[in-house]
This record gives sequence, C-alpha cells and structure tokens, in this order.
Amino acid sequence: MKKILLATHNRDKAREFQMLLAGLDIEVLTLDAFPQVGELVEDGESLDENALRKARETWRITGLPALADDTGLEVFYLNKAPGVYSARFAGPGATYASNCRKLLAELRGVPPRRRNAQFRCVLALVGWSTEVILAEGVCTGTITESPRGTNGFGYDPLFLPSGCTHTYAEMEDESKNRISHRGKAAREMKALIAKSGILTKS
Repeated sequence: MKKILLATHNRDKAREFQMLLAGLDIEVLTLDAFPQVGELVEDGESLDENALRKARETWRITGLPALADDTGLEVFYLNKAPGVYSARFAGPGATYASNCRKLLAELRGVPPRRRNAQFRCVLALVGWSTEVILAEGVCTGTITESPRGTNGFGYDPLFLPSGCTHTYAEMEDESKNRISHRGKAAREMKALIAKSGILTKS
C-alpha cells in the first residue's frame, strides 16, 4: 500500500484529513511517528507558498510523499485579514481562543451584512510523482458576533457558512466535511491522485 505523510503537527487537522482521504488505497501517516521533522516554517506570503514549503521540507527529511495544507480565514471587512496569518493572528503563542477573541474585537460593532468572509485551503502534494500536485477549496460565509458550538477547532465557532444556520463548530464532522474548504480541497486532491495513475502502478 502506498503511503502519504501529512505534513502538519496540528492533530486536529491531521484527524480531519485522515477522514477526508478515507476510501483511497493509501496509508495516511502523521508526523507523530516522525519526530525528526521539527516545526515547519510558515513564513510565506501566500497559502500556496506555505503549503509547498511544508510539503517539500517534510519530503526532504523523510523521503515519503508529503501532503501539506495552508488554510486562511479571509474577512473582507478587514481586507482579507487574517489570511496567511490566521494561525498567529493574536501574536506569538496565539491559541484558538485568543485568535477568536482578537477577530471579534476587530469586528466589534460591524453589522452582519458587512461580516462576509471565506475560508480558503490550499493543498500541496510533493514526492507522489515528478510533478507537484496542488488543490484548493473555498467556503464562503459570515463571521458571527459571538462563538457558537464546541466542535471543530480554530475559528470554527465564529464561521457561519453561506446558506447554513449552524457554524462549523455546531456541525457534526460529516456535515462540516461535506461543505468545508478543507473537504472541497481534499476531494479535489483525491481526484487528482486517482487521475495520476500511480495507484494502479505496481
């Protein structure tokens, strides 16, 4: 069975990707088994750049095909911030909770009609074939005025997808994965992997 190594130390992301990649004849590994891969640098100026850097570095160290993502929450009122800085929006040592608090503070008093946002996820797969494989998923929505729900992670309690009455954090995994940015990117990646023909090669 062919293997893919998820290039993330974020166990919440790794858990989601393991669910999203289910169904492929692939063993999905996580960095928990590869302590030699230290913290992966995310200092690029775009989601694509960060995803590629993390995948290439993980592949270089381990020799295994590496799948990395970079995800950003883009709030249009804030000129698409936090964007590439989403994980560290509240500064060094930022947590899920501190990032959410900062975002709500930045949007204090902003009416619902001006709280439009989108989650964007870029996936990069390196070492699977001679070419880098890229996939992207986007989910539009709005930012709520207070946290709602306890599932998920990151900004999930504040993100209300378009056409939905529940935030990401109020959804069960299956419902969220069906519409989420990460779910869309993973389905595109699965299709590209299948199209590559490598799974049918001995």
